[in-house]
Amino acid sequence: MQNYNSPLSERYPSKEMKYLFSPEMKFRTWRKLWIALAEAEKELGLDITQEQIDELKASADDINYDVAKKREAIVRHDVMSHVYAYGVQCPKAKGIIHLGATSCYVGDNTDLIIMAEGLKLIRSKLINVIAQLSDFADKHKELPTLGFTHFQPAQPTTVGKRATLWLQDLIMDLEDVEYLLSTLKLLGSKGTTGTQASFLELFDGDREKVKQLDQLIAEKMGYNGCYPVSGQTYSRKVDSRVLNVLSGIAQSAHKFSNDIRLLQHLKEVEEPFEKNQIGSSAMAYKRNPMRSERIAALANYVMSDAMNPALTAATQWFERTLDDSANKRISVSEGFLAVDGILELYLNVASGLVVYPKVIEARLMSELPFMATENILMDAVKAGGDRQELHEKIRTHSMAAGKRVKEEGLDNDLLDRIAGDPAFNMTKEQLAGLMKPQNFVGCAPAQTEEFLRQVVAPVLESNQDILGITAEINV
Repeated sequence: MQNYNSPLSERYPSKEMKYLFSPEMKFRTWRKLWIALAEAEKELGLDITQEQIDELKASADDINYDVAKKREAIVRHDVMSHVYAYGVQCPKAKGIIHLGATSCYVGDNTDLIIMAEGLKLIRSKLINVIAQLSDFADKHKELPTLGFTHFQPAQPTTVGKRATLWLQDLIMDLEDVEYLLSTLKLLGSKGTTGTQASFLELFDGDREKVKQLDQLIAEKMGYNGCYPVSGQTYSRKVDSRVLNVLSGIAQSAHKFSNDIRLLQHLKEVEEPFEKNQIGSSAMAYKRNPMRSERIAALANYVMSDAMNPALTAATQWFERTLDDSANKRISVSEGFLAVDGILELYLNVASGLVVYPKVIEARLMSELPFMATENILMDAVKAGGDRQELHEKIRTHSMAAGKRVKEEGLDNDLLDRIAGDPAFNMTKEQLAGLMKPQNFVGCAPAQTEEFLRQVVAPVLESNQDILGITAEINV
C-alpha cells in the first residue's frame, strides 16, 4: 500500500495482456532465443554439442530469478546477469550461452515477439467487438432514428445503420493490425553495430553461414525472417508503426464512446448498467455512462502515447543510442495495456447496449414534420400549387413552429399550420399519412444489410475459432 501501482497493471487490462508484458514472459523468451541461437550455431558447424543444448532446454522455464537479481546488483547489467544465472543452472553449456551476441539479441528480438503476440491478442478482441456490433446492427437495421449533423437534427437514419459507422472504423483497424502483423520480422543476430562482425569471425569469414544464422533463428522462433539490415537495434520506426495502429483503435473506440454518451444523455441508447451499480455518490438516480467515459479516457492516453515512439525513432543516433530504452519500456507496454483495457470495455458495452425505441420514436416524430416539408411541397405542387409560393409559406410556417417549440416550450404544430393553409389544399389526415419514419431513412436498412453480409460476415466466418471472448471488467 506504500508503493505506486500502475492502473494499467491493476485495473484495466486482461490477465493475458498483462502476462505478455510480465518479467516471466520476457525472461522465458530470452532463454528460448539463447536456445535458438545455440541450435542454429551448432547446425552451422560451431563446436556446440547436443548435450549442451539439452541442458539449456531442461532449465528453459525454471528461471533462478534470485541468482540473476543478486548478480545484477554487482554487475549492473540485466542481460549478463541472466546469462550468468542460466550458466549456473547449465554448467556444461555455460561457455556457449549468448555466443557472439549482444544484449539486443535477446532484448530487441523479445520486444518484437511480445509486440507481435500483443497484436494477435488485440486482433482477437477486435474481431469479437465487431461480432457484437454486427449483431446489434442487424437487430436494429430497420429502426428509424433521428440523424444528427453537428449534433443538430438531420435526415433520419436507422439505429443499425449508425452502428455500421462504428463497425467500419473497426474493420479498418483490423486491416491495419493484420497488415502490420504480416510485416513484422525479428532483428536476428546482427551484432554491436549491425555488421554481424562477431558472427563472421565465429564462422571464419563464411558470409553465407552468417546469413543462414539469421534465417534459422527466425524459423526456430516461428518467424519468416529477419530485417535485412539494422544498426545494433531494430529500427525504432517499428515501435512507432505499432503505436500508430494502437492509436487508430483508440480513435475508433473514442468515437463510439462519444456517440454512446450523447445517446445516453438523450435516453435513446444506454450502456449496460448493473443492478447494484452506483452512478453518483451524491445523486442516487443517476446512470452515468462510466464505461464509455473510461474508454474515452484511456483512448486519449493512447493517442497521446503514440508520440513517444515517434519522437524516439526520430532521435536515434547512427547505429545505436540508449535514450530509447527507458521510454520504450513504458510507452510500448502501456500502449498495449491501455488498448487491451479499451477493448475489454468496448466488448462489454457493445454486448449489453440497451435501446429505447419509444424515446427514439418520440424524438424523431417531434422533428419529422420539418424533415417532411420537401415531400409536402412536392405533393402540393403536384396538386396544382405554385412551387415558389408554397416554398415561402413552408419557410414561414417552419420558422413560426420552431419559435413555438424553442421559446414557448410547446409541441411542434407545423402540420396544423400547413393543414390550415388553403394554399396547400391538404388535410391533417393526409399530412399525417406522410409521417411514416420508414419513408425517410433512405437506403439505410439495405446499406446495413449489405455491409454486414459483404464486409463483416466474411471476417466473422473466417475467425469462428476465436469468437466468444467475454469481457473482463475489474472496476
